[in-house]
Amino acid sequence: MRIQHQAQTPTAGGRRVARGWRDRKRYVWLLGLVIPTLVPMSWAAAALTGWGAFWWSGPVLMFVFIPLLDYAVGPDSENPPDSVLDRLEHDRFYRWAIYLYLPAQYGSLVLACWFWSGGGGVTLSAFDEVGLMLTVGGIAGVGINAAHEMGHQRAQSERWLSKVALAQTGYGQFYVEHNRGHHARVATPEDPASSRVGENIYFFHYRSILGSLRSAWTIERRRLARRGKSVWTLRNDVLNAWLMTLVLFTGLAVGFGVEVLPWLIGQAVIGIFLLETINYLEHYGLRRQQRPDGSYEKVRPSHSWNSNSVISNVFLFHLQRHSDHHANPQRRYQALCHADEAPQLPAGYATMVVVALIPPLWRRLMDPRVLAHYGGDISLAATHPRKTRRLLQRYG
Repeated sequence: MRIQHQAQTPTAGGRRVARGWRDRKRYVWLLGLVIPTLVPMSWAAAALTGWGAFWWSGPVLMFVFIPLLDYAVGPDSENPPDSVLDRLEHDRFYRWAIYLYLPAQYGSLVLACWFWSGGGGVTLSAFDEVGLMLTVGGIAGVGINAAHEMGHQRAQSERWLSKVALAQTGYGQFYVEHNRGHHARVATPEDPASSRVGENIYFFHYRSILGSLRSAWTIERRRLARRGKSVWTLRNDVLNAWLMTLVLFTGLAVGFGVEVLPWLIGQAVIGIFLLETINYLEHYGLRRQQRPDGSYEKVRPSHSWNSNSVISNVFLFHLQRHSDHHANPQRRYQALCHADEAPQLPAGYATMVVVALIPPLWRRLMDPRVLAHYGGDISLAATHPRKTRRLLQRYG
């Protein structure tokens, strides 16, 4: 199935004007609110059926049902006409579709803590508790994506909401590093969140997490130094974001008991792992070429892997149209466009995350695509430093 749009008429300036165009996915975006409401839905399903397997609804939905639906529905590469992009971006309906993620996200977190502490008359087995932790971690991981969308906007209120969404995982440094680090250095050796051909995903997690943390701290230290301030201040966006997590976890431990802390830490780790796995696949092997003066070429659509699978895009608020996001970081999700120049993943993010966790399968699937993207010249790709010589020998 392909989402179709109304006819468009070219104008003299090369732009396109829509005749009666409307966004047929307008209300489909509300499906994104299914993920943060998984905990109450799992509770209801488990209570009605007596099946504890429903506490595993998060991983089952994300890595079984969404990939199957992606395959069944198919891709959609249609773009909104140029003439409606401004109207789309200022339509507040789309903002509320993502704002509502936050209360649902934290409602599920509080409910999960209640269950982990033995509340609600719910008796969870160890298997059920692990399933609930994975489900809450998945909600937190997609919550980082919601934070990503809001953190790019100009309004201070949305940037504050971005930090609120990040508090569940304690990954507040993402607010600084992604916006002011990753976007400036994407697809270069200086970017810890751009993966390389031959790089094992598990090593990438280590490099990206530590490298992003160091980068975020350095960015804030320099910003505050320019203003004559110490890094040890609540105006440090890394520190005040971490403080939100400390207040949140302390409040939940006081309210539900310290026994919820291991589960809170576990779901945070899962959320971070999910985010960094997506980081791994977004720029794998792609490299901006260096000019003679040492600077890098401008970021282009060819420096991000894209996917037009409809269902994953709906649940991830168009994160998969990543090339346009890097070209227009403040463009809202509903207005992001497909770019023909961008290399395309063979499947949606939900499927590719699973593939990435199996390094031999990932390399068998993706390395030839990187090579084809660079016309067979592996020297143009981003390669793991210790494996560059072997890759050059292998691919010539």
